[in-house]
Amino acid sequence: MSKAVAHAVQKLLRPLIRLLLRHGVAYEDFDQWVKQLFVQVADKEFALDGRKQSVARISTLTGINRKEVKRLQQMPPLSEAEPLQNNRAARVVSGWMRDEDFLDEAGKPLVLSTVSADSGFSELVRRYSGDVPARAILDELLRVGVVARVDDHGLKLMRYGYIPQDSDEEMLRLFGESTADLLDTIHHNLVAGKDHSRLQLSVAYDDLPKESVEIFRRLSRDKSYELLGLLNQFLSTQDRTSNPNSQGTGRYRAGLGLYYFEQNDEDGAGDDG
Repeated sequence: MSKAVAHAVQKLLRPLIRLLLRHGVAYEDFDQWVKQLFVQVADKEFALDGRKQSVARISTLTGINRKEVKRLQQMPPLSEAEPLQNNRAARVVSGWMRDEDFLDEAGKPLVLSTVSADSGFSELVRRYSGDVPARAILDELLRVGVVARVDDHGLKLMRYGYIPQDSDEEMLRLFGESTADLLDTIHHNLVAGKDHSRLQLSVAYDDLPKESVEIFRRLSRDKSYELLGLLNQFLSTQDRTSNPNSQGTGRYRAGLGLYYFEQNDEDGAGDDG
């Protein structure tokens, strides 16, 4: 293994190991998961053209002996993440951003009334959350700051996105999904030609004062919400689940992920150890 690969893998594993230890996952469990995934990936993605993948080849590729490969293949498959299913609060926010009944002439989310049980915010919730009471959705969106009250009976959408900060299960799902998407893009760009590369951009400086970081944190958040709101409006018109009238061939998953990072180099938080 090259030093560059070893360094890159150690760097990406550090936050993963931190998460595993925090959730009480022992190395033995992690080792089992990794071995099983090594076998699955080698089996499905590294077969020779026109030939069925063999235990011997999987063993050669992974370095796992053939007896262990057979044992791992006979084990129940690791549970795959369920298809992306926004929770109900997220669906309400998404509907508010794309449903013409809740947008003004410029395509911006309207301020919705909370007075009537048959219109405004209550109608939005009824349309996009199923049988969850409007009050429960409202309390959650107010709690995380996605909406704000306007006067006594109005609600304004403050953020073009909903992340359940206090839900360990949902945040872990997002952790796995977002990290996998990023690594998939990086791997694609490593093996694809420049004419077929995917968007992979970042901006960072490493000698910033605390005051500038606080300003940048707010600026990056606000601008990111604006961009994601614009992209969400476009994708919702193209996605056939959201818009059955959308035409086209094939079935693809596509999107854009943004993330913010911040490290205090004074105490060595950003070091690799």
